[in-house]
Amino acid sequence: MSINAGEQLVKYGQIIGFAKAGIEPGDWVHTHNVELRVVGRDYRFCDEIAELPALEGDQDTFPGFARPSGRAGTRNYIGVISSVNCSASVARYVADHFRSGDFKGDFADVDGVVAFTHKGGCSYDPNHGHEVLQRVIAGMARHPNIGGYVLVGLGCEVNQVSGLVEKYHLDRSQEGEQAPAFLTIQQTGGVRKTVESAVKAVEKMLPGVNAQRRTAQPVSKLALAMNCGGSDANSGISANPALGIASDELVRQGAASVFGETTEIYGAEHLLTRRAVTREVGEKLVSRIRWWEEHTALFGSTIDNNPSPGNKDGGLTTIFEKSLGAVAKAGQAPLAAVYDYAEPIEAKGLCFMDTPGNDPVSMTGLVSGGCNIGVFTTGRGSVYGCKPSPCIKIATNTPVYNWMEEDMDINAGTILDGTETVGEVGRRIYDKILAVAGGEKTKSELAGMGDEEFAPWMLGPTL
Repeated sequence: MSINAGEQLVKYGQIIGFAKAGIEPGDWVHTHNVELRVVGRDYRFCDEIAELPALEGDQDTFPGFARPSGRAGTRNYIGVISSVNCSASVARYVADHFRSGDFKGDFADVDGVVAFTHKGGCSYDPNHGHEVLQRVIAGMARHPNIGGYVLVGLGCEVNQVSGLVEKYHLDRSQEGEQAPAFLTIQQTGGVRKTVESAVKAVEKMLPGVNAQRRTAQPVSKLALAMNCGGSDANSGISANPALGIASDELVRQGAASVFGETTEIYGAEHLLTRRAVTREVGEKLVSRIRWWEEHTALFGSTIDNNPSPGNKDGGLTTIFEKSLGAVAKAGQAPLAAVYDYAEPIEAKGLCFMDTPGNDPVSMTGLVSGGCNIGVFTTGRGSVYGCKPSPCIKIATNTPVYNWMEEDMDINAGTILDGTETVGEVGRRIYDKILAVAGGEKTKSELAGMGDEEFAPWMLGPTL
């Protein structure tokens, strides 16, 4: 059947665009003959809530690190966190000091010493990006995968170490936790002295962190971060719906499963508001969409300027098409909560966090919020890694998996090949999540990835 210019194009039962010109049967439908227009969406708050089947039998467990906060770690790192870009090199020098084989031989149960550095912390309006960056830093300091940490500043920055400590009570360690160390370069006497002091602080922590042991932890102590990266036209029919199956099982087990990328649910957010547990949750999601529309307009841009060139090469045509495929990873669970960027994740169940679509920035917010494991779907071959939380990568199609097998953990292309169902791949993803949570290394961990992907969202003007 022919499609006339101006007529709607429908996929996944939803509008993904409008024909720019006539489209005949057999024509390739893509950016050359499809355009976006304003489409009204009926949010119907809380109208389609479907409770998941109740859990039968005992809750699953995984071997994890019990933390005094009541949470559980899937990894056991020591963090060296910079409050400002001016202390980033010092943090990196400290982490580099502990890269030798001797360190791992003596402290085999410490996953590593990792530097969390960034490009902010000073010269910006404290009413915009300052609070966001502070939430990120505090979230990493208190992360269940961090067994101890050192916070390093310069001394004259906007993002003062003393202010962070006071606002987020970072100087209060619970029984069983390693006491943190706080340093500033100016007060310590320069780069060399600060590096030496920070190294000594880490050395003091190492025996206590190394003494931590994995014990059986309920799956309810997992918080999963879900992200799409380098998507293609297969994402919405293979990897993402399979991840949705795994996400639902985690939710049934009492865990939190969190997805983000607000700019990549645009055009599909009405499917989520209908699953919101309260109208307030649904309205908060819509408010974040409206904020993004206003925010991008300030720069003469629009929220619908995706998909990226790689997404388009992979067959995606409009942001609506990408978004409809992206929300498939949310499964069928009710939407329990909506969080601001890097806000602590306290609810169980399916949650959403307001993040940009940019992969490192999005995952940094989710992990800072407390996610202790991640799953990343990709149709183009993203090689993303993430410390301190391990990140499982799922290929949407078999050619990408075979071509980049050293970087891909799971092949969801078997769904397209007809050798597995969505449910079967979903179960494999769930089993892999538990295995990785219990210590199995991901491909990105084996490759040493994850040190450079910490990327807090930088908002507001640089002054």
